[in-house]
Amino acid sequence: MKVSPGFRAFVLGQLEELGDIVPRAMFGGVGLYCNGVFFGLIADDTLYLRADNENRPAFESAGAQPFTPFPGRSRSMRYYSVPIGVLESGVDVTDWARKALAAARRESKD
Repeated sequence: MKVSPGFRAFVLGQLEELGDIVPRAMFGGVGLYCNGVFFGLIADDTLYLRADNENRPAFESAGAQPFTPFPGRSRSMRYYSVPIGVLESGVDVTDWARKALAAARRESKD
């Protein structure tokens, strides 16, 4: 789950409009927190954002893939890859990240 310094810096730059993002090393990847809420991660130079029933359809319709930390196992986590077209647009990726943050907040209330 290695993350190159350049990709990490690019993602954090793209998410600047979201506010104070705190990246934390985790299992070779990087967890992304906003105001203490874990809403995304970077693994293998791919950005994954939190999904739930409200925002998952957007990921699925864009062809995003679920994060599967253990190849060969069918279990995936509630994080989906961000399509490159979204990632390259600061406006779009910030919008998707806001929705992921909202999904993470909804989950924490359950």
